[in-house]
Amino acid sequence: MSIETSTSRPEGGDPPQRRPLPTGTKVTAGILLAIPLIALALVPTYSSETPKVLGFPFFYWYQLLWVILTPLFTWSAHLVITKARGERR
Repeated sequence: MSIETSTSRPEGGDPPQRRPLPTGTKVTAGILLAIPLIALALVPTYSSETPKVLGFPFFYWYQLLWVILTPLFTWSAHLVITKARGERR
């Protein structure tokens, strides 16, 4: 018993080819992905007690802030690449 799946392939049977991304798009996406890495890798810049927010030392709330910001940067990089490819949802 075999299951056939329909795919939208050209007559040759090869999968559709994506055009290469422009260099500027790759650089932009790379920068967006690198920002959280660099911000959290530079520990001496945020290893302090003050200022405190709701009793939490700066060190802790700074890291928690990046838990929210990192997905936003990742989503932005995804959008940049998706728009450059001309893909739609």
